[in-house]
Amino acid sequence: MYAVIQTGGKQYRVAEGTTLKIEKLELGAGDSVEFDKVLMIQSGDAVKVGQPFVEGGKVTATVVSQGRHKKIRIIKFRRRKHHMKKMGHRQYYTEIQITGISA
Repeated sequence: MYAVIQTGGKQYRVAEGTTLKIEKLELGAGDSVEFDKVLMIQSGDAVKVGQPFVEGGKVTATVVSQGRHKKIRIIKFRRRKHHMKKMGHRQYYTEIQITGISA
């Protein structure tokens, strides 16, 4: 059984027991969170696709930790112009573990 959820402007394919890193949520470690923007649920041969969301579809998860991804290096370079600019960025994330899927 798996589901496709939407959070933070992105879509994720999740199954029960999996962990994933999503956009930062203002929650502490050990808190539970429910995702009601479920786009699709697949169970065996039955597939429910929402228009745009599945009615009554819910995915529950537990927050494992908060953190930051590796640094992304950004370089702007103009050849033959003696111009180079370096920047960096670290995105915050929330690591969650999926505990249940219901339709």
